[in-house]
Amino acid sequence: MALFRWQGEDAWVFAPVPAEHAPDGAGPFGRVPVIATVDGRTWRTSVWRGKTGTWALAVPARIRAGKDDGDTVSVAVEVDHTRL
Repeated sequence: MALFRWQGEDAWVFAPVPAEHAPDGAGPFGRVPVIATVDGRTWRTSVWRGKTGTWALAVPARIRAGKDDGDTVSVAVEVDHTRL
């Protein structure tokens, strides 16, 4: 999946969530807590459902390890049922 920068130079960088890893439904504010793995780095976070029904994962710089807008990463998420 290719990373994308939301808007502007200092904006968040996101990765699209592959359909096979997308949550079945959205929680409050379209958010679902997950355990995410990007390029082998795992952390607890949340994913958000966009207006088009696709899911996005904000990927902090410490996880991206120098990758940025347009760079390809592998993405997996698992719903974190302990935080629902």
